Amino acid sequence: MTPKGWIDQYGPRQSIEYDVVVIGGGPAGLSAAIHLKQLAAKKRVRLTVCVLEKGTDIGAHIISGAVIDPRSLDELIPQWRVCGAPLTVPVTKDRFLFLSRIGALQTPDWVLPENFKNHGNYIASLGNMTRWLGQQAETLGVEIFPGFAAAEVLYDKRGAVNGVATSNLGVGKNGQPTANFQLGIALHAKYSLFCEGARGHLGQQLQDRFSLRTGVNPQVYGIGIKELWEVNPVRHTPGLVIHTAGWPLDAKTYGGSFLYHLDNHRVAVGLVVGLDYKNPYLSPFEEFQRYKTHPAIRVFLEGGKRISYGARAITMGGLMSLPKLTFPGGVLVGDEAGFLNTSRIKGIHAAIKTGMLAAEAAFEALQAGRLCDELIAYPQAFKQSWLYEELYRARNFKQWMSKGLYVGSPMVFIEQKLLGGRIPWTLHHRNEDHEQLKPALQCQPIRYPKPDGKLTFDRLSSVFISNTDHGENKPTHLILKDEKVPVCINLNEYAGPESRYCPAAVYEFVHEENGSDQLIINAQNCLHCKCCDIKDPTQNIVWVTPEGGGPNYSNM
Repeated sequence: MTPKGWIDQYGPRQSIEYDVVVIGGGPAGLSAAIHLKQLAAKKRVRLTVCVLEKGTDIGAHIISGAVIDPRSLDELIPQWRVCGAPLTVPVTKDRFLFLSRIGALQTPDWVLPENFKNHGNYIASLGNMTRWLGQQAETLGVEIFPGFAAAEVLYDKRGAVNGVATSNLGVGKNGQPTANFQLGIALHAKYSLFCEGARGHLGQQLQDRFSLRTGVNPQVYGIGIKELWEVNPVRHTPGLVIHTAGWPLDAKTYGGSFLYHLDNHRVAVGLVVGLDYKNPYLSPFEEFQRYKTHPAIRVFLEGGKRISYGARAITMGGLMSLPKLTFPGGVLVGDEAGFLNTSRIKGIHAAIKTGMLAAEAAFEALQAGRLCDELIAYPQAFKQSWLYEELYRARNFKQWMSKGLYVGSPMVFIEQKLLGGRIPWTLHHRNEDHEQLKPALQCQPIRYPKPDGKLTFDRLSSVFISNTDHGENKPTHLILKDEKVPVCINLNEYAGPESRYCPAAVYEFVHEENGSDQLIINAQNCLHCKCCDIKDPTQNIVWVTPEGGGPNYSNM
């Protein structure tokens, strides 16, 4: 939050008024903006809408597998197939493998529940998809501001949200204004739609301020790590989708992999690890590198070239972990709230659908002359939608799988295949992910092999191809509440897990000549995955919105 003294000295802020401000230029935010303009055009009314995106351009910070279910896109832009949408690789074949160290057991198609099947879906780059959605939004008159991060929620005198302010510019590394200092811009709105993605910085503040998580399960997360490869054409099958469970993770650790064959001899390969894992020696990044060495996977990658890398936290709590969606002046949309369907490993269709539902509620309120109140029509419409039914059927998936591969897999088969998700019982998440780590003395260290530079790689070379950049003279966006905690507690009790759970080598423990230990934060490496904000066992790390920078993903 901007200190009041800065506003007194440099203010007032420049201010712009909109009917609706959308925070986040992903599929949820862009779909909401597009649908608002569609509704306004249909009613022939004027409506001002803007989208703030912290990436240097739309799609710069977006990363997903991704296999896209087009159901909600059919509703948003029915003519997308003839409008140049970058969904050109339909899924042609599904494989689901259970991996051991060197073996692979393919699950027969007749055994797979429908949620594991992808007929009618498309393999795509979500970055390219959001760029296309951005073009559709601008054509309709939406104002899009890339490179402007929403850093602060603004409130009116009643305490209702009435917009956001962008990051201040020209703040030095010491956190003080430089000669080039400029206050952020205040964007006031009658309604604000928060679509920041998983573990959104402002969304976390709003959930605390308005007690949006009262009476619901804790949100739980996974870390998804992905590489994009250009492979030997002989080993490439456009439309092939492979998912795996099992090795390299042990049977008690939730996770699974994906390998998707796109066009142009490209393959997207990645691993998702549940952040409720217990062994502090586990490194999701290193587990991903090990995964690529499996005979069933390396056959596709050997002789190829890795061209991009990235990582992102994803919400996995499902229906039971959804917060209250509304508060005075705004709503939570898409993965900001946690609408991803973990059983399908899909959230893009949910983001688009909830963006549309939020847009309809906001438009109805604006037409009625309302402002800055609660858009209760939004959660009501969600509960009447096909998306609610889909998430309800999958509501127990993560809870079962968190009990281990050998317990979870048969229970998911019974619930999803035999009973179609229509079951009378509901399981609940009980703990936050950061509460799950055991002390290091209770766990077995994991020895990971050195990277070969051909199939497996280190973190720094990986960060390099993510095109990540943060200015050198900017304050760190990774804040420690107490600078003593990393060494006194995290290192001494948990063997310094931040040096392993971060997929970008941001956190590094250094042993000084005087015998003391120190945590070095290499914030310039940060991929904005939010893993540290989630998994830190002492919750001592706080991720805040940086002035700019971050990854600049290509085709991710």
